[in-house]
Amino acid sequence: MEKGKDNFIMLPVVDFCFKELLQNGKVRLGLTAALLGRRTEEIQNTFLLPTILQRGRKGGKEGILDVRVVLREGTQMDMEMQVDYFEFWEERILFYLCRMFAEQLERGDSYEKLKKCVHVSILDFIYFPQDHECCRKIHFRDDKTGQSYSDKLEIQILELRKLPEIIPEGDDVMMWMRFFSGRRREDFERMAKMNEYLDEAYGTLLVLSADEKKRLEYEARERALRDFNTQMYSAEKRGEMRGELKKAERVLKELLARGFSVEEGAAITEIDIEKAKDIFKDWM
Repeated sequence: MEKGKDNFIMLPVVDFCFKELLQNGKVRLGLTAALLGRRTEEIQNTFLLPTILQRGRKGGKEGILDVRVVLREGTQMDMEMQVDYFEFWEERILFYLCRMFAEQLERGDSYEKLKKCVHVSILDFIYFPQDHECCRKIHFRDDKTGQSYSDKLEIQILELRKLPEIIPEGDDVMMWMRFFSGRRREDFERMAKMNEYLDEAYGTLLVLSADEKKRLEYEARERALRDFNTQMYSAEKRGEMRGELKKAERVLKELLARGFSVEEGAAITEIDIEKAKDIFKDWM
């Protein structure tokens, strides 16, 4: 990240910046259309939904999404930015996707009300090392025939580190991936020339980067992530990663001290949210 005052620009791979970018309706529309392979005129508008998924039962685990979007016809999308490998990432994706799908129905509702739900993981690390594919769409299919069982659940995995040097002409998803991969102002300027939605994203990025309050929040989040990753790496080397509850509680307190919410800390340490709230009250 560039630290000079005039050259400072936030990086979209930091989840705080990613979430703030997607607050812009035009940016959200352009990205959503690209991911779904649809024209923006066809979608017209997207709407943000609450990002906390409710428990399915008393004492159940809450889910916290980065960005949750709904289209006019009811299709929902969960977009997540992740910088480093998260243990049990695949299980986390399934948990969030299935919870989002099931949450559509109230007691007595017909199953016909269920609309398509899409989870999008934008990863700044290599998740599938066995090949060079940077974009994947995953559905339920018959193992033998390959026939689709249902298109109501979809997972997209975008691996930024696998992007080719030359992006195929007209590949909107890869253009967004290139934008998210930017590390310098020049990277974003170059991508802004590709279409009006990327230009809007760059303009929004400049506004965010010039906002002193937003910058402080961004840098606090960046430090918290860096410190947490360093702590987890050290714990793993000592064979202590995901140890007993007391160790998880110490990590939770460290996260809270560095600006994470109780919900985020609970999700990272896998401590029950009610237990995490009790720890927070006792600690304060």
